[in-house]
Amino acid sequence: MEHDHASDGAVPTTFWRSRYAIGLIFFGAVAMYFLLTEHRAHFFVVLPFLLLLACPLMHVFMHHGHGSHAGVHAHGGADDRGPAASAAPRGATEGDQP
Repeated sequence: MEHDHASDGAVPTTFWRSRYAIGLIFFGAVAMYFLLTEHRAHFFVVLPFLLLLACPLMHVFMHHGHGSHAGVHAHGGADDRGPAASAAPRGATEGDQP
């Protein structure tokens, strides 16, 4: 006797919508409360180092690493116009003569 779970029609929930995630968030909040109330002096000593640690972490996660930056210009900058447009001085058009 086989039972196919895919045919039940139930949509699987993600971790953050499960009861385990709610428990994790609850215990994390309780831990932060006790960390701030009981160990305030230790927490504020480490806080500047956590700020310094956040900088490289944000750099890695916001840039998605330093893989291949070459050839990918989706921001619409001057590099997207081609070599002829970037070689012309500012304010000059193609018909202008020096």
